[in-house]
Amino acid sequence: MGRPTIYPTGTTIYNPEKAWSGYTLFPFEDVGAILIDMNGRVVKVWKDLQGFPNKLLKGGYCLGSLGMRDAAFSYQDQTDVVQVDWDGNVVWKFDHKELVEDEGHDPQWMARQHHDYQRAGNPVGYYVPEMECETASGNTLILTHETIHNHKISDKQLLDDVFIEVDWDGNIVWEWRASEHFRELGFSQAAKNVLFRNPNQHFTKNGELGDWMHINSMSVLGPNKWYDAGDERFHPDNIIWDAREANIMAITDKKTGKIVWQIGPDFTTSKELRKIGQIIGQHHCHMIPKGLPGEGNILLFDNGGWAGYGIPDRMSTDGTKVDIRDHSRILEIDPVSLKVVWSYVGSDSDAGMMGLTNNTTFYSQLISAAQRLPNGNTLITEGCFCRLFELTPDKEIVWEYRAPFDKLSRTPSIYRAYRYPYDYVPQLDAPEEVPVAQLDNMSFRVPGAAEGMLENITTVPEATGYTSEMAACVTEGEDEEATGAAF
Repeated sequence: MGRPTIYPTGTTIYNPEKAWSGYTLFPFEDVGAILIDMNGRVVKVWKDLQGFPNKLLKGGYCLGSLGMRDAAFSYQDQTDVVQVDWDGNVVWKFDHKELVEDEGHDPQWMARQHHDYQRAGNPVGYYVPEMECETASGNTLILTHETIHNHKISDKQLLDDVFIEVDWDGNIVWEWRASEHFRELGFSQAAKNVLFRNPNQHFTKNGELGDWMHINSMSVLGPNKWYDAGDERFHPDNIIWDAREANIMAITDKKTGKIVWQIGPDFTTSKELRKIGQIIGQHHCHMIPKGLPGEGNILLFDNGGWAGYGIPDRMSTDGTKVDIRDHSRILEIDPVSLKVVWSYVGSDSDAGMMGLTNNTTFYSQLISAAQRLPNGNTLITEGCFCRLFELTPDKEIVWEYRAPFDKLSRTPSIYRAYRYPYDYVPQLDAPEEVPVAQLDNMSFRVPGAAEGMLENITTVPEATGYTSEMAACVTEGEDEEATGAAF
């Protein structure tokens, strides 16, 4: 979508009375893991600690990765998963999943981690009251890759998604492979035909790799009301995940490996799914943990963009990426009734814009996330635009931040951000919280650019929605000194 070339960066809105204040952690490629306060001040950088994603643990620890496999040979493989302390010292590391021998590189043990992992003690990796991640023990659930051949899916080489659980000593104690559950996934015959011919291929020095599912989120359900009421599908150990390319969200039974709950890929198969509407290219599908508002509901970032397999048409001549939508949505879904209990689209913040375009003001085709906060607000990562913002249940934006680090990265974006309490970082004193009022875009001007804008406007057609009172406000505001937020 088109974006302005000039816009404020740093914290642009902050209402301390309505926001759930704390530190926000996010990765920035070529920089590292960045921790900011509510006013956008950088309080800590773990340099070169990659984040797919980064997660903060109580005590000032940070999870991430210290290496990435040469992209010429695979796709989005991290070499390891590490836990570092406040000073960047590695206190835990896992890399012994696969011995990789890429041409021109020394043999190296790698985790081949991508997109997600969860440390025991917390089901989702973001802050949940009384559910702290283990910092000196405990198992870690890791989303990884394997390169396979499976002729039931395609005659091409595939990049398969694999869940592994490792103990503190690095032993793999449990595994699950998406390819072994192909028949359970509900693909139509047309989609199966398309997958066989083109399983979302990427070309590498190791040959073609079909990233056929592209699972990008994986977490345990944790304690929840559905299981307490007797629904075995929602056992706390079961794992919820989503596959971007396939438009599938599902729950895997930890004991049997079977898929016990699923929505997608086709959202026309029931009245309930039709009301949700087609979910496309989604990220960060997870169950809101017990102890947070909305507990037990499924929260996800429905990206839109392009995804899915189906009958070829004029927009998709090979049947890949057949589902297309040019805006994003946040959805909160009751997993039993499939009712949408809360949602957010661009028009919720830009209701005054033309109806044909207002939803596109919120749009991240790739990456992105949503976190439920203890006060009921939702922290949203609009990753492709490096924008983070916090919404109340009534959809008021009470905090907004645009990362000002574009020139430091080859591909500026934010994969996923998380908010944590100040006491997670005992190394720092709680920062001063300075309110930042939202700028009035109608009166804010670049110095020297406002002269002569509205003097000759005497009448404005009613249909435009732009009144003479608005024009007066703009004129009166031209000489006001503009103030910015902390960077």
